[in-house]
Amino acid sequence: MSHPSSPPADAEARRAVAPVICYPTETLPRPDLGLYQRARAGATKVAEVMVPARDAAVFQVAAGQFFRISSIEGPQVGDLNLWNQHDISERFYSGKTRALHGTHVTTGERLWTNLPSLRPMATIIADTLEWYGIDRYGGSVHDVIGTRCDPYTGHLLSGDPYHHCCHSNLTRALAGHLDVPLPEAEAHVHDVLNVFMCTGFTRDTGQYFMKASPVQPGDYLEFFAEIDLLGALSACPGGDCSSQHSSDTAACFPLLVEIYAPAQGALAGWRPPARNAYDRSHGA
Repeated sequence: MSHPSSPPADAEARRAVAPVICYPTETLPRPDLGLYQRARAGATKVAEVMVPARDAAVFQVAAGQFFRISSIEGPQVGDLNLWNQHDISERFYSGKTRALHGTHVTTGERLWTNLPSLRPMATIIADTLEWYGIDRYGGSVHDVIGTRCDPYTGHLLSGDPYHHCCHSNLTRALAGHLDVPLPEAEAHVHDVLNVFMCTGFTRDTGQYFMKASPVQPGDYLEFFAEIDLLGALSACPGGDCSSQHSSDTAACFPLLVEIYAPAQGALAGWRPPARNAYDRSHGA
């Protein structure tokens, strides 16, 4: 009897089977980027929020407005949570966004809400790091694969508490905005879009890795709000994530969120997307 881990005689043939895309997106509704970009050209800035280094801040964006996340003082990555402003049980769904668009997102791709709503909540309309592509390590920027640095994993691995990781930053910021206890807010903090972070999976062990982000002051990622949004952004304690996160050793910098409103009539004919039309009968 062969050892359970011994390769079968047809091992190479099994490995050579071609992959199949799980969710072909040819029928996925396409955003009208031309409309969005024309509206953005005539938009005016209506608000801004500074996110302090190693901390988080909350912002609000109305449907049909734009928001830009910028590096301003030094290379810095950010962890982004988004919710429906009127019902925070509807929130960003990183897993389905990843399944539809891939491990990293850029211009023309969308952030999707969780089930049962499953609709676009924001569309990326500009990305100054789009040039980076995928490097020789399999790394790219703006990932939807990482979960956010958190005090539970940190304590598991090191035994030490660290309160300025992104999960805790987002929890404090949301609790303060909603004026609710920390445990209530924490239940709504979810897997993030890692803005500017350069990540991938190692090809030998399949482990999640990070490397120095290519972001520099002046770089930005800009979105069109498809629905009324409540956002929270944490300036990660890892800085540019070139060495480690969840510590006070990395050089860290603030991030800037700017909100722009289009001119009256610039989005003529546009409507926020409806919630998913599935009837939720589930075959019963």
